[in-house]
Amino acid sequence: MNYLPIFVDLKNRPVLVVGGGHVALRKIEALLKAQAKVKVVAEKLHSSVQALVDEQKVEWLATHFKDEQVNQAYLVIAATDDNALNQQVFNAAEAQQRLANVVDDQPRCSYIFPSIIDRSPVQIAISSGGAAPVLIRLLREKLEALIPQNIGLMATLATQWRNAVKAKFPQLTQRRRFWEKLFTHQGFQRLTETHQIEQAEALFQQELKADNPIIGEVSLVGAGPGDAGLLTLKGLQTIQQADVVLYDALVSDPILELVRRDADKIFVGKRAGKHSVKQEETNQLLVKYAKQGKRVVRLKGGDPFVFGRGGEELEVLKSEHIPFTVVPGITAALGATAYAGIPLIHRDYAQTAMFITGHLKPDGDKLKWETLAQGNQTLVVYMGTIKAHELASELQKHGKPSDTPVAIISHGTLPNQKVQTGVLSELATLAENAETPALIVIGEVVKLQSELAWFGTQAQQFISTQETLWKQAA
Repeated sequence: MNYLPIFVDLKNRPVLVVGGGHVALRKIEALLKAQAKVKVVAEKLHSSVQALVDEQKVEWLATHFKDEQVNQAYLVIAATDDNALNQQVFNAAEAQQRLANVVDDQPRCSYIFPSIIDRSPVQIAISSGGAAPVLIRLLREKLEALIPQNIGLMATLATQWRNAVKAKFPQLTQRRRFWEKLFTHQGFQRLTETHQIEQAEALFQQELKADNPIIGEVSLVGAGPGDAGLLTLKGLQTIQQADVVLYDALVSDPILELVRRDADKIFVGKRAGKHSVKQEETNQLLVKYAKQGKRVVRLKGGDPFVFGRGGEELEVLKSEHIPFTVVPGITAALGATAYAGIPLIHRDYAQTAMFITGHLKPDGDKLKWETLAQGNQTLVVYMGTIKAHELASELQKHGKPSDTPVAIISHGTLPNQKVQTGVLSELATLAENAETPALIVIGEVVKLQSELAWFGTQAQQFISTQETLWKQAA
């Protein structure tokens, strides 16, 4: 994060603007909206700036800049077309530890102006740190269309009612649930859209008097294989409503960033050879927090019901009479193989696909190797790198050809995804060099990987080929 996004209270605080042209005018207008005391230094003033001076909304401090003028400024802005003057203003501000902004000169900015969506008192600021202003403008246009105009009125009313809600609900969780219910109430939304304030007040009083006991609940949410873009919309909504999130080791950092900031995040992961939280402890935590009336999310990599022990956790919740829901996720066998360019089913190579876990000991007793070794199917092995030697040996022993194509996908769907390909007889060697977490794919469909790769660095050859075809077509 190159900049810390903050909102600054400028009411009655002095802000120095060096420059009096059109660019300076834009900054002055924004500062006046924030009720700052604007002081301008400029030889000449834009007619609109002059009008603001005449109306005594802006003070024309001087015609020429001097270093000591920054001493009493809360913020400093340089908005001239004189590069040397802009540099002088920036240096003077830096010397006095004043935050300075040289317009359209990102290296000489200790703070920047973001693009703003204003639904006062609700404000949304967007910035690329000066890297891509056009992209930010396009994003702002999209957000402007999505955010209702009545959001500001809803926030204003909430400010007036906060003390009444605090008096009724002493606990933070209770207050959060009340506000969530009110803000999503269709009647309240309709009344604020049409500015029917008295009716909105009556609805608020009705909801405040209602007896709504706080009941804890647990949601099992599948986080997908890693790419935050693969998290479902319902999964996103659920984790952002959670009071507590219990997450495992396969949940990526970008997905954890989507959890509400004030929610408690508790690691309950299990990784081979590393510290692990026992399943019984996780079950106890789910019950404990739910019985405290909290919304609990059990966030699992992939899908909760595909080697995620989600069913076991639900059985515990059921026995404790705790309400629960399940939000499915994209399991690694679907997500990682798709990002690697390996179709699980292909009519020329495989008509079935089978998912197994390498945590099962491949000793011939727990796995039906004859079934796993049959042709025309794709075998996907979760957590199988440790048992890769036994896996390859048993499959070959039960009839799987040694030259059957295999792939190991590490960090599937993430920017550092890596795909190794080879044949079954090489599987153990490939596994020794594979980064974890990793997924093993065995079957003829792996032949298509080099042709269909589209994601990450290994797709570069595919992209270059496409560019050549486009040029030939043109």
